[in-house]
Amino acid sequence: MTDATLQYAGQHYSKVVDAINEDLEKSGALFAAENIEHSYPHCWRCKSPIIYRATEQWFASVDAMKDTAVASCEDIKWIPEWGKDRMIAMIIERSDWCISRQRHWGLPIPVFYCGECDKPVCTPESIEAVASLFEQKGSNIWYEMSAAEILPQGFTCPHCGGGAEKFTTGQDSLDCWFDSGSTHAAVLRGQFENLQFPADIYLEGGDQYRGWFQSSMLTSIAVNGVAPYKRIITNGWTLDGEGKAMHKSLGNAIAPEEVIKDYGADILRLWVSSTDYRSDVRLTKDMLKQLSESYLKIRNTARFILGNLDGFDPDNPVALADMQELDRWAMSRLNRLIEFVSAAYERYEYHTIYHGIHNFCTVDMSNFYLDIIKDRLYCDETESVSRRAAQTAIYVILNALVRMLTPILAFTSEEIWAAMPHGTGDDIDSVLYNPMPQSVNEYKLSPGDEARWDKLLRLRTDVNKALELARADKIIGKPLDAEITLYVSDSAAFLRDIDGEDLKTLFIVSKVNITEGGGSGYEGTEFPGVTVSVAQSNDPKCPRCWAHDANVGQDHPELCPRCARAVG
Repeated sequence: MTDATLQYAGQHYSKVVDAINEDLEKSGALFAAENIEHSYPHCWRCKSPIIYRATEQWFASVDAMKDTAVASCEDIKWIPEWGKDRMIAMIIERSDWCISRQRHWGLPIPVFYCGECDKPVCTPESIEAVASLFEQKGSNIWYEMSAAEILPQGFTCPHCGGGAEKFTTGQDSLDCWFDSGSTHAAVLRGQFENLQFPADIYLEGGDQYRGWFQSSMLTSIAVNGVAPYKRIITNGWTLDGEGKAMHKSLGNAIAPEEVIKDYGADILRLWVSSTDYRSDVRLTKDMLKQLSESYLKIRNTARFILGNLDGFDPDNPVALADMQELDRWAMSRLNRLIEFVSAAYERYEYHTIYHGIHNFCTVDMSNFYLDIIKDRLYCDETESVSRRAAQTAIYVILNALVRMLTPILAFTSEEIWAAMPHGTGDDIDSVLYNPMPQSVNEYKLSPGDEARWDKLLRLRTDVNKALELARADKIIGKPLDAEITLYVSDSAAFLRDIDGEDLKTLFIVSKVNITEGGGSGYEGTEFPGVTVSVAQSNDPKCPRCWAHDANVGQDHPELCPRCARAVG
């Protein structure tokens, strides 16, 4: 208790109650005494009870800047969009700002008190003296020097004319939100040559509409007449597996260094990018383990491509017109991904970038394109156009992928960049020194070709299902052991114009026959109108490419004609 409490001064607030009750009882003024249990405010961090005190405070009026602040909200890009309405509502509801705090840390409020009239003194002259001293010796000097030593020589009280030798320094600290809300003046106004005012982005949690976002807005409006930022991006909270916000005080937080130790920094970066940061997100170690498997899908796609670029010269690619139709399809899918990722980066939607790239690597590449072109890469002649065309396509794909991944998987991208070949114009020192990929109009397929490929992909799904059933029934071993017959109706008439050799490559089987009308076999669900019949091929098997071919032994005792040409 303070000196103002007379005989109770110096006693602890939790024990003085008994002394007060005892004195009231002795004086006969005590009517009744009863213990009441009730909830009591506690500090969320240290869990200690909070004492409320009535003390004098410093306030700043915001009425004069409200209208300007609200108008400024219209020119700001809000992500998510509800941020604008939230900010406007909070500004309108506010009339003043308590800028003082009673604590032993923080920036002091540079106010002096006159020893003659007890009035507070804060003038441009006194402020300039304090600012100059802080710049030279730091803010701690406020507590190390007397008021007379801080103020200019000859300074007097503007209220009563009293001399500075009787002044005392104020002991209130500045509200930390006023302090942090003024950072735009320190950071963006001439301190760093490459930074400009206003800032492109302010990024923080949803609680900062009452805190940093708003204090920055008000201080900048007061001084500059405009907001200090062009965009506000709001992130949610990280929750544990039970949906509780992570806090060190609760002991439920997963420290970044733990994740890095177990999984590596890129897994942590990938988790951040895979979440919709605008909402609260959960994090558990099981989720990180599952995400590490997704990471391997992306990494292994790059690894496969790197393993098949031996001898490829990026400055001597195969022209798009000389590529096979499948290669041009892959380039078109890459083009679509580039457009998707570029737009997502502009919107700061990193989770859609992660899902888009992961889907591309898993579905378009690993499960389809890369699976099919293995045959060309492994078995065609080294310098054949078909093999070099495949290398050209996968190089273009990897070159674009690594650049798009760099903001997310920084370390993995640098590893890939260091291992891959480079053409003239690339900065080989770091992928970070190279621009993001741009879409290429020539890569786009016509609407008719897009529709045709969509049908082929759906048909391939049915064929794969038929092959899976045939393997389960011991009809075939591997897909290359199979000879399939497609019984087509009018809805699949487009297949009549496709060469069987192209279809066997697409389905990774040894032979494809197309027959008009109905037949027995697997009835397609993805592409109705086609029945898939699977049989074991009776042709001899080439030991090099593993395909069954009636011409095995024609140009070589054991190999098919293509493999015979490849080995010379």
